[in-house]
Amino acid sequence: MTNRVVIVGGGAAGWLTAGILAAKNGEKSGCTHPVRIELVESPNVKNLMVGEGTWPTMRDTLRQIGISEKDFMQFCNAGFKQASKFVGWQYGNGEHYYHPFTAPAGYGAVNLSQYFLKNRPGSDFETLVCAQGAVCEQSLAPKTLATPEFAFALNYGYHLNAGKFTEMLRLHCTQKLGVVHTTGHVEQVNGAPDGDIASVTLSDGRVIEGDLFIDCSGFKALLLNGFYNVPMVCRRDQLFNDAALALQVPYRDENAPVASATVATAQKHGWIWDIALSGRRGIGHVFSRQYCSADQAQDALMQYVKNDPHLDASKAEPRLITFEPGHRSVFWHRNCVAIGVSAGFVEPLEATALVLVEKSVEWISHQFPRCRNAMTVLAKRYNEITHSRWEEIIDFIKLHYVLSSRDDSEYWRAHRDAASVPQSLKDSLALWQTQPPWLYESDRRLELFSSASKQYVLMGMQSTFGEACTGLSQHEMRVADKALNDVRRSTEQLLNGLPTNREFLSRLAGAVKKDCRASA
Repeated sequence: MTNRVVIVGGGAAGWLTAGILAAKNGEKSGCTHPVRIELVESPNVKNLMVGEGTWPTMRDTLRQIGISEKDFMQFCNAGFKQASKFVGWQYGNGEHYYHPFTAPAGYGAVNLSQYFLKNRPGSDFETLVCAQGAVCEQSLAPKTLATPEFAFALNYGYHLNAGKFTEMLRLHCTQKLGVVHTTGHVEQVNGAPDGDIASVTLSDGRVIEGDLFIDCSGFKALLLNGFYNVPMVCRRDQLFNDAALALQVPYRDENAPVASATVATAQKHGWIWDIALSGRRGIGHVFSRQYCSADQAQDALMQYVKNDPHLDASKAEPRLITFEPGHRSVFWHRNCVAIGVSAGFVEPLEATALVLVEKSVEWISHQFPRCRNAMTVLAKRYNEITHSRWEEIIDFIKLHYVLSSRDDSEYWRAHRDAASVPQSLKDSLALWQTQPPWLYESDRRLELFSSASKQYVLMGMQSTFGEACTGLSQHEMRVADKALNDVRRSTEQLLNGLPTNREFLSRLAGAVKKDCRASA
């Protein structure tokens, strides 16, 4: 029987893993065969603390592990993320488009990208098919304070303080979910005669035994790499970026607007992320050291910060993060699974780090191996699924570069070189030449990026893909007309009825303080 799960490494990946597993399979979960979940965290290792943007999946995760949205937003200084906003990716002239979290109107019944391509209605695709871009342009919230927790007028994820999030998860897992927290540095990994991991030995001599070991130890991957020597598959040939300079920049004014989208602004040799929290912004420059020095990237980053009147650039201190873009050749070997950075890492263009943790642990929690024989079968299936997800992530990130017309550096030209484009993406691009992305071109059960996401990027980059499509039938045109009228109506209503993010967060803080006084 699998009775003991040992997670090596903390951070957001480790504690999310602990929380999701404990809520479903732990000793306080109420399940028929609960398991003991222990997280071993080294006091000597600093967490990466990136990944301040989440997908809407995080709402379900918080709800499933029992964390109140109101408490989460206050504790983690969180704000709403409704979309990614891409600036300067097509030509480098300040043009922009949104990749919203809300699907196009009528999605599932009619492919509005076909309507857009045939009619070219004189508006941006996301503005035509969804209200969310217009809402984001006004920095509005996706809901009002009267809306129940996790419910919405427009689909959303979060911007959050990664350090605070890790702290909240740690407290919740240990106090509410029964996770055992052991502080100590793993000095040695001990094998069993059959080749499994039997235990880990800490620097103070303590031995932690387990049946299933989960490696959340970061880039070092102490278990999967350090013990089993599972290699990385380098993907630098497709995704060139291998470094980032990260900043945390306070606002000059406590009433400064709080953006509703993660902003990704293309640069000569990379791009800058900009994530708005209630009290500060997280900003960073992702770049390739093959094409750009850290000093050049820092100059571009600091100029970006100085050009924003809402930011106090005097307190900005960049931190350099380097990484090898890629993933492990396998992710689950024998009784060891790598999750988070231990499994792989690429540039955070579509904020895939945390969602991959969520999806991975969700799968394991529902397919939990009750005995060692089951583990072998599940490991094979998990590796197939996770490999597929990594290929999907790499294809989707690469798509943004392939569609660009920027010609201001070798960096952008090299990204369009056919030799750097995965064959799977080439196949999709060939298909999209004659028909835009739609529901039936892939297995939707496990996909991360829906056809709606691909439509937003293709149409947002004003590509000519799909212009040869046959268009809509008469019935579909009637459905499309109704859907587009609904968008126009809902856009007007939402622009008039939603508070700004700043207003929502200020009122939420006031409501929480009032609740605290009432319960005192």
